[in-house]
Amino acid sequence: MIVRFGFVAMSLLLENVSPSRTMTYKNFSKLEDREAALARLERIAEDNLQSTLRILKNNRYSDFHLYRFSSKLIPLATHDALKDWNPYPALGASFAQLGEFVQKHGMRVSFHPDHFCVFSTPRPEVLAKSQEDMEHHVRMLEAMGLDERYKCNIHVGGAYGDKPVSGERFIRQFGALDASVRGRVTLENDDKTFNVRETLDIAEQTGNPMVLDIHHHWVNDGGETAESLHGELWSRIAATWQREQQRLGLDGGPDGLPPKIHASSPKSLSDRRGHADYVETGPLLEFLRSVKDSVPQIDCMLEAKAKDKALTTLMEELGRLADSGEGIRIIDGSTIEL
Repeated sequence: MIVRFGFVAMSLLLENVSPSRTMTYKNFSKLEDREAALARLERIAEDNLQSTLRILKNNRYSDFHLYRFSSKLIPLATHDALKDWNPYPALGASFAQLGEFVQKHGMRVSFHPDHFCVFSTPRPEVLAKSQEDMEHHVRMLEAMGLDERYKCNIHVGGAYGDKPVSGERFIRQFGALDASVRGRVTLENDDKTFNVRETLDIAEQTGNPMVLDIHHHWVNDGGETAESLHGELWSRIAATWQREQQRLGLDGGPDGLPPKIHASSPKSLSDRRGHADYVETGPLLEFLRSVKDSVPQIDCMLEAKAKDKALTTLMEELGRLADSGEGIRIIDGSTIEL
């Protein structure tokens, strides 16, 4: 089985490169000339897009094929006071440049809308904002010219005192979204509320692929055994990706849409939910080896605080294990074969 590793948003290997520069609405509102203030927001967004391109170019140089964009590329993009602002014409060329680079070099990129994008909510105003935020993320992918292989990952959301009812509400409210939005979404188990089995049940009903977060599962396992995770549950998760591959006319290889997982390590014994700077190799390898005969490839997003530095550190550790005859072959700067 081939495994590719990637990282999230910020690079620690590059200096002075931030894809998430912003401006608060308080500072925006202090500027008397609104057109000049909007132009300033667009300049910040342009800087974020060019920083993202620098990161992608370094990823290409380093053989990093998997990357998650910052959701903060356009400051204040969905703020209620800026509903009349359309930044896309001014940013169109830079978005297109990103998409062209991604496609030319066969990268897999994605977004992860923030925690307030919640489709299980009972509050209409929160649902409306969630829909607006999701549509904004999809629009960024469309501005890059990227098709439905490129996804936005979300959680099911809160339980609001009745998890089964909230799950049903998610299915209903998510199902009311336009198909062009629903087709961009993957669902991930979380570390407090909807565990793997519950998230998988919902993903199967909505027809969306599921991203397994193995760290979230360790702290919110729903009473599942390792055997059920590596067996029945993983088989069903892999099947959600197979259905999506069939829907899009793809396969499970590097040019298609292989299953995707998230990996991170607990920050400490007292903060098991928090993410550590780096990823512990042993538990991650244990999971990967348990499913290595089930699919030809897995893409693994590292959600470590040290970002791309955590990725290079993990690959160095895997290289030492490969040299020790541990059944690992290093393919390139972010890819192994088990």
